[in-house]
Amino acid sequence: MNHDRSPRLLPWSTPEDKPCFLISDGAGYLSRFADDMEAVQLGMGGDLLGHAKDLLGQSEATAEELRFLTARLSEALADALRIARSRGARLAQPSGAEHASQAAYENAGGDSSGAEGEISPP
Repeated sequence: MNHDRSPRLLPWSTPEDKPCFLISDGAGYLSRFADDMEAVQLGMGGDLLGHAKDLLGQSEATAEELRFLTARLSEALADALRIARSRGARLAQPSGAEHASQAAYENAGGDSSGAEGEISPP
């Protein structure tokens, strides 16, 4: 865990859908609660992915079922991306070769901002 007391993006939003942050040493009740909530969100996303594979394997899945599944998958992906941003922000800043590699990627047109972009298959 990172104990530098920098703001941590929490896995929930305000009622106005604004991000919530916590400044902590990482050992308090709210930090542990956020860790637990992230684990639950990722677990639910994994369960949903299994359900999606099952549903997509059925030829009789209805349009309504597929729309519902798409909405839930979208929510799970948003949760996973939020967790990734939060954890990534708490990692140590890149140094040396890592920093040069990231700068080269960005200079070549890569986007590390988390904004939407094209995804190429491997």
